[in-house]
Amino acid sequence: MSEKSNPEFNRLWWHSRRGMLELDVLLLPFLEEAYRSLPEEDQQCYHKLLECEDTDMFEWFMQRSEPDDPDLRRIVKLILDRVQPD
Repeated sequence: MSEKSNPEFNRLWWHSRRGMLELDVLLLPFLEEAYRSLPEEDQQCYHKLLECEDTDMFEWFMQRSEPDDPDLRRIVKLILDRVQPD
């Protein structure tokens, strides 16, 4: 079964579309290219991230602040490390 026909993946894809370009260019590729290979714990962190406000996520991804929650800090770091490899 393709990912696009998977209802859970499809729901995540729509929730990952935030309407803010800076977030969309991080979240959608991460979901499509990396999410499936994450351990279950990190997948749950991604779900938790999607519940956050766009303005908070923007601040975190622009590295202006960090989430207080360690799970959110972890998933933000995973996403940033993917687009900003050392």
